[in-house]
Amino acid sequence: FDEDVSISPAEEITLTVGPGGEEDTDPLLLPWDRFSAWLHCICVVGFDLELGQAVEKTSICYLSFPDSNSGCLGDTQFCFRFRQASGRKSSLGCFLDQFDRDAPVCLKRDQGHYYGYVYFRQVRDKSLKRGYFQKSLVLISKLPYVTFFHSLLKLVAPEYFEKQEPCLEAACNDIDRWPTPHPGKILVLPIMGTVMKVRIPTCYDKPGTSQLVQADTVPSLPLCRCFHPVFFHIQMLWELVLLGEALVVMAPSPAESSDTVLALVSCISPLRYCSDFRPYFTIHDNEFKEYTTRTQAPPSVILGVTNPFFAKTLQHWPHIIRIGDMKQAGETVKQMKVKKLKNLKTLDSKPGVYSAYKPFLNKDEDIIKQLQKGVQQKRPSAAQNAILRRYFLELTQSFIIPLERYVASLMPLQKNISPWKSPPQLRPFLQEDFMKTLEKAGPQLTSPLKGDWMGLYRQFLRCPNFDGWFRNRRREMMKKLEALHLEAVCEEDLQVRVQQHTEVETVDLVLKLKDKLTQAEREQLPLRPGTLTKLQAHIDSVILSLPDDLQGILHKPSTP
Repeated sequence: FDEDVSISPAEEITLTVGPGGEEDTDPLLLPWDRFSAWLHCICVVGFDLELGQAVEKTSICYLSFPDSNSGCLGDTQFCFRFRQASGRKSSLGCFLDQFDRDAPVCLKRDQGHYYGYVYFRQVRDKSLKRGYFQKSLVLISKLPYVTFFHSLLKLVAPEYFEKQEPCLEAACNDIDRWPTPHPGKILVLPIMGTVMKVRIPTCYDKPGTSQLVQADTVPSLPLCRCFHPVFFHIQMLWELVLLGEALVVMAPSPAESSDTVLALVSCISPLRYCSDFRPYFTIHDNEFKEYTTRTQAPPSVILGVTNPFFAKTLQHWPHIIRIGDMKQAGETVKQMKVKKLKNLKTLDSKPGVYSAYKPFLNKDEDIIKQLQKGVQQKRPSAAQNAILRRYFLELTQSFIIPLERYVASLMPLQKNISPWKSPPQLRPFLQEDFMKTLEKAGPQLTSPLKGDWMGLYRQFLRCPNFDGWFRNRRREMMKKLEALHLEAVCEEDLQVRVQQHTEVETVDLVLKLKDKLTQAEREQLPLRPGTLTKLQAHIDSVILSLPDDLQGILHKPSTP
């Protein structure tokens, strides 16, 4: 990167990614557009004894500080998530959507929520009334790049606490010169005199590799450490997350709360968790009343909390995970039975899972033995994490493959697609038809686990995760149908068709084809290379066959 590049509003920006890398050529970007592609804003939240947390946005303010008695002396990092105000849309929305297209579902930007990545520092300072210096630096973003933003904060926050605002201004200027977050490319990101190298995965990568790859920075979420306190219940927790059950994690600190909630959400990857989840939730949240009311059943949400007050407020919730201080992944953990919720009466209840849930699938003893053996042999935590992540991935894939296979069968045959008729409709998803396919082509083909798979599917088909998955698959298939229809049009000899129709009908055809072209570009249909160029040539040739006055009106070629 050239440190002296000045960005004017009207010039096209071409910044090289690095030696041997591709160039990042974006359409005319204004100053701070690149910053906005990564971050919504940066907040500094100070704690004032008289006023409480001082920042305009109240919810961000309270979420930026530990809400517990854990002390949290020193530096702490954690993450929170909050709803975007209704009616607010990013001016960069359409531009950023093109980068989202190739990202895995778990790494797409969050349409309805913001993420807050917090670096909180608390140190003793006798010169202050409270006796402590307490301040948080918070990055607000639509991107769920948890480990990346935590590693970015590790570089920026300590410098900020030492050198204050000028350092923050320099960091913002650095970020505004980054290439846009483009899946599949190696991105070179200079910050505070150092360089981060990142590759955002694509949806075409091999399953199980959908982590941001960073050179010499933090690894992906430490699954084994997060699940260590509830080691023997990982399979049951996978079912609860898969089915979108109301779940609360009670933890001693925001870091342990947010890590555990994010680990739970990721355990059904590559399936996207479609319900709400709050890695760190406080009594000051706007949704506090909505989520704690007893007048209706708890909503489909995973909450991470630290305030002891929640032990009483949420004791009516069906599933509660209580974790103590997270041990190192090398320490052994005692096997704990799932406890009944009536035992969660006191604030000092022991760590464990409190639920009356009866899992559909039989317990997989092999994964427990494999991980226990790793603990005894002091296997590196990265290897333990890889084993657990692969276990969850294979379990989820075994579950989702029969659904994928059935949904693919709802697609009309290509021979039924006519260029001069509307594309045929997808056949409807019929639950009983799907259930019949499980007898011969169910998860038993890929998973050794026994149990009530049918019951698990029936429950899943009623939950938000199925609804979100099916909507997404249906949208993809509709796009594929549109693409096949457009390709069929391009194979036709339009001049023959024009000769068989009136001038008015020909003009109508041109207008429809122009609409098709615009729609294909806007929706980025999965077309064969050259299809749009071919369609534009067809449109131009039809226009040229019309009288001059109509050509003047219609001949405004667009560039595919």
